[in-house]
Amino acid sequence: MQPPQNLFRFDNSYARDLDGLYMAWKPAEVRSPRLLFLNRPLAVELGLDPEALATPEGAAVFAGNAVPEGALPLAQAYAGHQFGGFSPQLGDGRALLLGEVVDRQGQRRDIAFKGSGRTPFSRGGDGRAAVGPMLREVLVGEGMHALGIPTTRALAVAGTGEEVVREQLLPGAVLTRVAASHLRVGTFQFFAARDDMEKLRRLAGYAIARHDPDLAGAPDRYLALLGRVVRRQAVLIAQWMNVGFIHGVMNTDNMTISGETIDYGPCAFMEAYDPKAVFSSIDRNGRYAYGNQPLIAQWNLARLAEALLPLVVADGGDAAAEEAVARATEVLKSFEGLYQAALLRGQRAKLGLDSEADDDAALANDFLRLLETQQVDFTLGWRRLADAAAGDEAALQRLFADPDRLREWTVRWRRRCAAESGVTSQSRADRIRSANPWIIPRNHRVEEALQAASERGDMAPFEQLLAALRRPFDETPEHAAYAEPAPAAVTACYQTFCGT
Repeated sequence: MQPPQNLFRFDNSYARDLDGLYMAWKPAEVRSPRLLFLNRPLAVELGLDPEALATPEGAAVFAGNAVPEGALPLAQAYAGHQFGGFSPQLGDGRALLLGEVVDRQGQRRDIAFKGSGRTPFSRGGDGRAAVGPMLREVLVGEGMHALGIPTTRALAVAGTGEEVVREQLLPGAVLTRVAASHLRVGTFQFFAARDDMEKLRRLAGYAIARHDPDLAGAPDRYLALLGRVVRRQAVLIAQWMNVGFIHGVMNTDNMTISGETIDYGPCAFMEAYDPKAVFSSIDRNGRYAYGNQPLIAQWNLARLAEALLPLVVADGGDAAAEEAVARATEVLKSFEGLYQAALLRGQRAKLGLDSEADDDAALANDFLRLLETQQVDFTLGWRRLADAAAGDEAALQRLFADPDRLREWTVRWRRRCAAESGVTSQSRADRIRSANPWIIPRNHRVEEALQAASERGDMAPFEQLLAALRRPFDETPEHAAYAEPAPAAVTACYQTFCGT
């Protein structure tokens, strides 16, 4: 088959600049390509033609049957700590970087497949993916994007017309994912574990040029790169925490250098507030529980520091080794302050506050304790503060089994709000609504949509849910069902799975 013409304008810096850090590979062909989903707004953002992509030719590309002109598909090498244990070789076992495009804002973006067949890194896996998990990536990724949280996004999902074997036979699919890059903490670990200084240096230089070009040539650029990644991850994790998102599998190969959320496998959104909440079927000891996510992020960043340290020492000489460790440790210690500051900024917005006061953290934490002790829905608990700010506390009170405890807290909150002069009740309510979503990807709604698509080929529930998730802050009658929490019995036994 001739390569499809003019669908993408590729400029493949990873393939060009990092020879030896990947393996060139091609996606496996499938029986019957069919486009299940095309992200038209994202296509426009990337400077692509949605109409050209929404064709049989486009379906053939997104399923892996036709490699478009200019693509240089490759499997990236990376390692990773998985649930605390180090695997020196992981890599793209069912993924391929197709190439890169420069979007309308001048930002370089990866175009990558997931589920496109075996690669040299497959480690016995089939390299395939099922419809359900790939559509989950669409729903959660687009939901996160609409919430303003940095994330990889799905450009397309193509059905393959073939089945994949998991616990049962499932319809197969290939996801096309867009990312600022697919550089991970585990990418650096791969070459550091092999003491391959030449490739490690090239990789770090590439990461700096791509994500932090102002650091290029700086004498302390590797420590500065670490500092930038620490800052990005601190802000990202704070955003996760402020919407009740649980990633579920925070391995070092699932932490990006860019600060984007990646790999929506066993992820979930918390309903009743519980810092110990775990939904992933593979997280049996709660390592990646909701409340542990900041600690795990800092632990992962320490692994990045270890990988970068040989470069820091080599540039400073042997005498600088002890100083390099001390400086890297200080950079890592900065995570806690950066995270707490980002978390509190978000919490002030969620409380409707526009200024800073010393007791704001205590005010937010006490509200969280109320949500926890009374098992109040995290999303609606924060959202109904807007009604209270507008003068109607009834909707908020109905969420609490003991409204008296809530009243004690709201007295403090109203006193704090009153300290901000010139803010009307309506403007504060609007501020709270703009910071607290009404709709999140609720687990039972996501499962309903995926089940309909996977078992019956019915995409309507998926499309309706996606439309609601793209407007998370708007309270509209047609989307009211998507704001309702799942019944407690459903939430109590809900589990998510990695989909591999």
